[in-house]
Amino acid sequence: MANKSTDPFPFFNPGKEQTEAMVGMQRELLEAYEDASHAWVARIKSEVDLWSHLAGKLAAIRSPSEAMQAYQECVAQRMQMAAEDGRRLADDCQKIMGKIGHSFSHGWPRTGRS
Repeated sequence: MANKSTDPFPFFNPGKEQTEAMVGMQRELLEAYEDASHAWVARIKSEVDLWSHLAGKLAAIRSPSEAMQAYQECVAQRMQMAAEDGRRLADDCQKIMGKIGHSFSHGWPRTGRS
């Protein structure tokens, strides 16, 4: 039987502290995923609003130059949204990885090892 202080694989022998730490980490990750999910749902709504607004503009347009201007404005706004999507995705990934890293470096019980 392995000594707890020298056990190289403490994850295979979870005790109460380790179980609580794993549940806590899963709870934090679930909260982070939920926050990200709400932000992405709002983002999808803004995408629908963008294209619906363009459709409304196109219905009222009377010349090709007005149509081009409407498309240019819409594409410019969509490009800006894509850049924001990239930043949001990077931020979400960073938050999640930070929670995982924090759990392993600070919150995870050491099972008697230093």
